Amino acid sequence: MVGNDILSQVPELRPSLARRTARDVIADKLLSLIATGVLGAGDELPSERELATALDVSRETVRGAIQALSARGIVEVSQGSRTRVTNVDLTHIPVTIAAPSAIDSYDLDSVHAARLLIELKVVGDAAERIGETELARLDSSLAAQQVANTDPIRFLICDREFHVTIYRACGNPLLADFVTDLYTYMMEHRRYAMARPGAIAASYADHVAIVEALRARDRAAVVASFRAHLDRIHDTTREMLEGRGG
Repeated sequence: MVGNDILSQVPELRPSLARRTARDVIADKLLSLIATGVLGAGDELPSERELATALDVSRETVRGAIQALSARGIVEVSQGSRTRVTNVDLTHIPVTIAAPSAIDSYDLDSVHAARLLIELKVVGDAAERIGETELARLDSSLAAQQVANTDPIRFLICDREFHVTIYRACGNPLLADFVTDLYTYMMEHRRYAMARPGAIAASYADHVAIVEALRARDRAAVVASFRAHLDRIHDTTREMLEGRGG
């Protein structure tokens, strides 16, 4: 019977999920960066050392992830030069729940309103649940962001890790996935917005205030800091869209 056949497969599915390696996780993160436009066709990836610092993993893990993407034709590895993103369109691939092309189909104000409604709830919950492991990861992220203060792409790689770490701390994986999708909105435009003078420094200062509030487990302060950060993202994205005729 069909029902029994499906049920008989469940024990086989669970081990396959358990075998997921750190290399697989990092490969998926790099795939998400390409799908959302942080890394575009022809772009050079940061070095293995820089990626390892941004993603808080070993260089060996990064190397394995790049090799996995290379085998799928998503990046091109050349001896003696930086790895490049191939001319491949991944915008149809879901990052968590929805594909970047689906999120980008909404207008800026609608997405901003959704982030204010849902993301502030998520980070407020994170303020009450966050542990020392997550706080240590955020501290490492801040250190990596300082090093990347002149490189918008490297900064945005760190930025994504920073935000997702906080989202995951809320304790609700579905809400965390949903706000991660909202976070990816118009990421290609934000890449150029972050190249403007002072943009990285302003975002980094927001992040410092957010971590201070999280460490204090001060829900109101976390929500206020995140609201200011989201308003800044909204304003800079609008300026970029208007400047490019969007």
